[in-house]
Amino acid sequence: MVSASSVPSALASVSAEVTAWVNSVAQHTLPSQIHWCDGSEAEMAALRAQLLEQGDLQALNPETFPDCFLARSHPSDVARVEHLTFICTPHQVDAGPNNNWMAPADAHAQMDALFAGCMQGRTLYVVPYCMGPIDSPYSRCGVEITDSAYVVLNMGIMTRMGRAALERIGREGSFVRGLHSTGELDPNRRFIMHFPEELSIKSFGSGYGGNALLGKKCHALRIASYQARTEGWLAEHMLIVGLKNPQGETHYIACAFPSACGKTNLAMLIPPDTMPGWEVFTVGDDIAWLHPGPDGRLWAINPESGYFGVAPGTGPKTNRNAYDMIRKDTLFTNVALTDNNEPWWEGIGSGEPAIDWLGRPFDKANGPSAHPNSRFTVSAVHNPSYATEAESPRGVPISALVFGGRRRELAPLVYQARDWAHGVLVGASVASETTAAATGAVGVVRRDPMAMKPFCGYNFGDYWQHWLSVGSKLSKPPGIFHVNWFRQDAGGKFLWPGFGDNLRVISWILDRCAGKAAAQETPIGYLPNPSDLDTSGLHIDPAVLAEILSVKPEAWRSEAAAMGEYLDEFGERAPAALRQQLQALQQRLG
Repeated sequence: MVSASSVPSALASVSAEVTAWVNSVAQHTLPSQIHWCDGSEAEMAALRAQLLEQGDLQALNPETFPDCFLARSHPSDVARVEHLTFICTPHQVDAGPNNNWMAPADAHAQMDALFAGCMQGRTLYVVPYCMGPIDSPYSRCGVEITDSAYVVLNMGIMTRMGRAALERIGREGSFVRGLHSTGELDPNRRFIMHFPEELSIKSFGSGYGGNALLGKKCHALRIASYQARTEGWLAEHMLIVGLKNPQGETHYIACAFPSACGKTNLAMLIPPDTMPGWEVFTVGDDIAWLHPGPDGRLWAINPESGYFGVAPGTGPKTNRNAYDMIRKDTLFTNVALTDNNEPWWEGIGSGEPAIDWLGRPFDKANGPSAHPNSRFTVSAVHNPSYATEAESPRGVPISALVFGGRRRELAPLVYQARDWAHGVLVGASVASETTAAATGAVGVVRRDPMAMKPFCGYNFGDYWQHWLSVGSKLSKPPGIFHVNWFRQDAGGKFLWPGFGDNLRVISWILDRCAGKAAAQETPIGYLPNPSDLDTSGLHIDPAVLAEILSVKPEAWRSEAAAMGEYLDEFGERAPAALRQQLQALQQRLG
C-alpha cells in the first residue's frame, strides 16, 4: 500500500489534516498509487492522453470541434440516482420527508464495507477544490478522493481545483470530505451518502455526473445548504444572470426553476431584435450561494467554474450561446456521433447521427441516438455571454429572486410577492405539471419547493424557516417574483413566445424593484397591467395578453388548499409564519 506522505509531491505537505485523511483512506481502499492533483493544464493533458490510450475517451473532429472529447458511461449509469441518495443525520426528522434517511452509523458501516480494498490496481486521485472564487470569503473548499480520471477531468473544469485550493484548506483547516469510487458499476452496489453534521460525502458504484462529481450537487447544494443554515446564508439551485438596460444600468437576478422550465435558456438569454440596447451576462447557470451583505442587500456567487449541461435540445435556435461555447475545449458524455466524428444529439439542428451513444451504428428502432441525459462539460469562460463578475470575490448584488414552474392554466405570466415572507410561501409552493410524454397523464402537479426537492440537505420545514430568518437580516431585500412561461390555450398552444422575449417580463421585474413600474394588486400578489409590459414588435393578441395576466380565484382556492396539505406533510416543522401567509392568501381569495 502506498502512503500519501511518501508521494514525492509538495502538495502533500500543505495540509497535514488532508494528508492524514488520505492516508487513512488509502489504508482502507488499497490503491496501487496516489496522485495529488495540482490542477495544471499539463496534468489535465496527461490524464486525457491516458484515457485516450485506454479507450475511455475518443477525440472528436479536430477541425470542427478542436480539443473536444467523447466519453461513454456504463448503460446502467447515466443519471442521478435519487432513490439511492441518502441524508444521514442522527434523527430522521432532521432529514425530513423530503429526503431518504439512514442513521450515520449504519450508513458508514455499509459504505465502509463497499470501499474496503476497492482501489486495488487503481490510482487514488486527491482532488482539492474550491467552490467559488479562490479569494472569496463566501467560497468553501473540499477534497474529493476518487479512483476515476474522468471525474478528475470534470472536476478540473467545474471547480477551482489544485494547489491554490489546498493552500486555502491549509489556512482555514475546514473542508468537505468527499470519498468516491466507481466500484464495479453495479447498480445493486450503488449509493450516495451525505453526512451534513460531519461535512462529508461517500459515493460508491457510479461514475456519472452528480453521483461522482462530488463538488456539484452533493457539496454545493446538499452539504452546502446545511452549512448555509448554520452560518446564516443560502445555498440554492438558482441561475444568476446580469442584465444591462439601454440606460446603462446593470442589475442581477437569481432564478430557481424545476427541470424543463427554461433555466439554462434564461441564464444565457439573447435579447430579441425588438429590444435594442439590452445586454445579458451569465454569472451562473445552476447554483447560487447567497449571503446577506454589510449593505443590507443579498449578494451571490456562483460556486462553479463550468457548465455540466444537458446536450439534447441545445441548438442554435434554442440556446445560441450554449451551442457556440461547446464547439471547443469540451468534454461530451453519452452523445451520438456523425459520420465525420462530430458530436450529435436530438435538437442540435443540423447533421445526422451515424453512431449512437452506446457506440452502435444508429438505428431508429433503438431509440434516440444520444442519451436523453447526455451532457457537456465546458469552462464558463467559453460562454459568449460570460460575466467577468463571476470571479468577483464579493459576488454580485441581487435585485430580484425569481421562482418559476410549468403550469398550463393556473399561474399567470408573472406576479410579485407582497413581501419577503409571502415570497417564501411562493417559493415553497413552486410546482410543475407533467406532460403526457413524460408520465402518460397530463396535469399531475409535482411540488418542487424553490426547485430544491432533490437537493436540500435537511428538513424542508427547517429550510423554509431559515429562508424567513435570512430575510429578517436584510434591510434591502430583493423583490420575490414568480414566472410561468407555459400558459396554454385549450388546444395546447403556448400563449407566450418565451425564449428571448422573456426579457420583457424581466424588464418589468427590474423596474418594479427600482420603483419604476406600475402593477395591479390581486389576491396572489402584484401583476403587471397589460400596458405595463413592453410588447413592442411582439404582435401579441390583446385578449391573449389579458388571459396570461389573469388570476382565476376558484382555481387558486384549490391551489391554496393543496398547498396547505403539502405543508401538513412537514407537521410542526412547517413554520407558523408560512401557515399564516397561506391563511392570509385564502382570506384574500374569499
